[in-house]
Amino acid sequence: MKNKVQLGLLLLIAGNLFSALYDVSIKWLPSDTNATTFLLVRQVTSIFILAPLWLWVGKPQPERWGIHFWRANIGALGALGLVIGLMALPLASVSALFYSAPLMIMVLGYLFLKERVTKGQWLCAVLGMVGVLLILKPGSMAFAGGAVLFSALTFAICQLSLRKLSFNDHPILPLMLYNLLALPLAMIMVGIQGVAGLSWQLLLVALVSNVCLLVYHWFCVLAYRQAQAGEIAIAEYSGLIFIVFMGWLLFDEWLDNLAWLGAALVVLPSIFLPQIKKLHQFLLVKAMIRPDIQNINQKH
Repeated sequence: MKNKVQLGLLLLIAGNLFSALYDVSIKWLPSDTNATTFLLVRQVTSIFILAPLWLWVGKPQPERWGIHFWRANIGALGALGLVIGLMALPLASVSALFYSAPLMIMVLGYLFLKERVTKGQWLCAVLGMVGVLLILKPGSMAFAGGAVLFSALTFAICQLSLRKLSFNDHPILPLMLYNLLALPLAMIMVGIQGVAGLSWQLLLVALVSNVCLLVYHWFCVLAYRQAQAGEIAIAEYSGLIFIVFMGWLLFDEWLDNLAWLGAALVVLPSIFLPQIKKLHQFLLVKAMIRPDIQNINQKH
């Protein structure tokens, strides 16, 4: 079990590097592009990328269409929220807000999958929500920030739903159906907002972002098959490190002091909680062993 958890953590860390690259790619969208147009182009190009792979592995079929349909459409709405946030806010701010998702995974895992949550984990969730408010600075970026938080919620739901997929499903299926089954919804959203900014640059960004996103989802599918969501969700925070560094390096973006405090409240409690728990267990064991040693010495 321990080896599976470690493997799940490593897979998620690798996946989050590609997730950070996806966020970076959105910053290179043409200025006249709207979020729904990009989302539709991304969905279509994803299908064209994945279709040959799906054919190559023998055209596997899912056992549970309903879960795939749910994941695809809730994921499309969340993707739209994330694109809106990335187009309006600095990378570091979007990332700090989005990384409230592991806390949401923990809470939703407790509510719907009956996964155990300790008092320390609940404390992390409360501190994380306080951190989100500090990053948001309510009123300063309400709509775009709210869109990112909605995206984080849908992400948490999609990640947890991976636990409900059949283990017999080929890993290519969640990726293929995640894009294919959401295509009608993407077309409806474009019909409402209108097409804007179609260009070769948009297509190139869509292709690059697709590769990054598909690799990320592939790692997630593999990771969440290894262990419970609450055991490995902490690895999602690694993406915050990647994205803050890339935002600084490529776009000269940085968090202000209040946002750094908020990001620390979101990330650090969950990172240090397992270490504190291990130290507490070690001290308890040591305290229990010491009286036994003293009794042995007294007998001799």
